[in-house]
Amino acid sequence: MKFEIVTLFPELIDVYAKNGIIGRAVENKLFEIEYVNLRDYSEDKHKKVDDYPYGGGPGMLLRPEPMFRALDAIKRHNSYIIYLSPKGSLFNQNKAIELSGKEHIIFIPGHYEGIDQRIIDKYVDEEISVGDYVLTSGELPALMIIDSVGRLLPGVLGSDDSAIEESHSGSLLEYPQYTRPESYMGLNVPEILLSGHHKNIEEWRLFKAIEITLNRRPDMIKDKSIIEKYNKLAEKYK
Repeated sequence: MKFEIVTLFPELIDVYAKNGIIGRAVENKLFEIEYVNLRDYSEDKHKKVDDYPYGGGPGMLLRPEPMFRALDAIKRHNSYIIYLSPKGSLFNQNKAIELSGKEHIIFIPGHYEGIDQRIIDKYVDEEISVGDYVLTSGELPALMIIDSVGRLLPGVLGSDDSAIEESHSGSLLEYPQYTRPESYMGLNVPEILLSGHHKNIEEWRLFKAIEITLNRRPDMIKDKSIIEKYNKLAEKYK
């Protein structure tokens, strides 16, 4: 089995992959841990890989072009691509067992305010969250999953696996986000984000946030008024 991480911080992966039980497993060739530096796929002279989000808002998003190039360079026919995101399905032991049957898992760690939605639409097989909290980057969640999945592989451990406890809090998952360019490889930013109409942008984002939460984490919606709001917005945006 091979784990691969598209990262901005390769030194973090190096330290982890060479130490402890996981380091011994890698040394004994029970599985592989590799990485690619996303900046190596940037054509910007300063190796910049992020930009401001369309529609406004704080923070930066990872641009699609470097990530497209990186993923095209490493993905294979048997690759399973995971984006580490607070709006993903919650990781647990059952998911670890499921992933232990994959041959090649590629991780996209989240950074800043996230990544351009077109990366998710074109490449990502699954979005996973390691809990209802926020970290500064997705490298640690990627390594957590590698640890949890790797220890299930034959020869890595000689004991049964412990259960993973889940923690929930009530909120909405994040709406899709986009950054430059406006159009890339036939994938376009939604026109509403280019409109400059802030009220409509806020309404659309709320609609998409509720929609994603209903589809992925309906247990998080405890206020019936949110459903009523969604039904009203659906008439306008669905």
